[in-house]
Amino acid sequence: MPAGFGRLWTAQTISSLGDGVTHAALPLLALTLTRDPMALAVVTAAGTLPWLLFGVLGGALVDRWDRRRTMWVADTARAVLLGIPAAAVVLDTLSIPLLAAVAFLLGLGGLFFDTAATAYLPDLLRRDPVLLERANSRLRGAQTAMSGFVGPPAGSALLALGRAVPLLADAVSFLLSALLVRTLPATPQPAPEARESLLRQARDGASYVFRDRLLLGLALRPAVGNIAFSAVATVLALFAHDRLGIDTYGFGLLLTAEAAGGLIGAGIASRLGRRLGTGTALTCTAAVEGLAVLGLAAAPNPYAAGLALAVCGAGMGATMVLGPSLRQAIVPAHLMGRVASTSRMLAMCAAPVGAFLGGWLATAHDIRTPLYAAGLLLLAMTAVTASMTDNRRVEAALRTAAATGSPEPPASQESGSEKAPELL
Repeated sequence: MPAGFGRLWTAQTISSLGDGVTHAALPLLALTLTRDPMALAVVTAAGTLPWLLFGVLGGALVDRWDRRRTMWVADTARAVLLGIPAAAVVLDTLSIPLLAAVAFLLGLGGLFFDTAATAYLPDLLRRDPVLLERANSRLRGAQTAMSGFVGPPAGSALLALGRAVPLLADAVSFLLSALLVRTLPATPQPAPEARESLLRQARDGASYVFRDRLLLGLALRPAVGNIAFSAVATVLALFAHDRLGIDTYGFGLLLTAEAAGGLIGAGIASRLGRRLGTGTALTCTAAVEGLAVLGLAAAPNPYAAGLALAVCGAGMGATMVLGPSLRQAIVPAHLMGRVASTSRMLAMCAAPVGAFLGGWLATAHDIRTPLYAAGLLLLAMTAVTASMTDNRRVEAALRTAAATGSPEPPASQESGSEKAPELL
């Protein structure tokens, strides 16, 4: 692995820890201001809105800008932004509208950082499929550990020290991440395209995904998966309490089982890809997710439910390493931001559909019905996308990408040089 990857991994690990702190602290901060469920939902939903509203446009902008610069500017901006609610806490002016606005802007910063990081990584690793799988495995594992295990309890503990403390801790994590990203090596700047409007470039990026069966198959998996998993998440707490007799503490352990499975899946993803081929491995992990959710639906006790969630988490962890790694290896550099943001936007748009579906099925039928429906939907998606992402198609795409090659960095672009972003 190049030396620069260690700094990128460290930066994202620190940032993920801060994210986990804020994800736990922000809803709890909102809870100190109101008990209105709709107001609390607004704060939670505000963070996802940027992907729904600006996902593809954000990808088009990332494809115009220097990606390393975009990452450290986004992190610096988020660090400064978190100072606003922290100051509001000190001045006793914190409000739900302010928290919602901060959540929205943090989500917007995350859109730019995540898209730029996704586009930067294949340039750093020269689009080597093996290195990309190894890198994404480590990044995914660190993200799961920090935001899933360490961050949330740390956020709750810091909140006990003072309402502004977790916000300031996350701000420090963003600043440290920005400093590390600023030292990363420069990568080749994508060749400028013919002068086109931003909307036209965004549309071209989205259409590139829908015209390519392999990329479309890779995008459909998380999109359909989010419908299924959102349906499960909507009723999981109620299912655990009413059908499995799990209390609040036990429910936390249940979610930890899923996160632990995710760590294992991320760790073995590369080995699965080498042994089975990336296409077959993706089909198998998707099938494992569907079968595990069906097992959760039929679980007679908390132990069976925990095992099912751990297996499901392992399938998800492996899928989220193999899929993005393959996409990064085959998509041209000048389209990487738009392709990545289009796929992410499809997944984000699907989540509310799944939440509504889960609530409706539970109300109209039974609390287990959304779980059975989610499992069957995942298996149907696996069958539909199996031929779209099979080994033959994957190997052909990798051969094409290898034959195309990647450009060398321009001689004038040094590690410390910066180019101002072009907005239009």
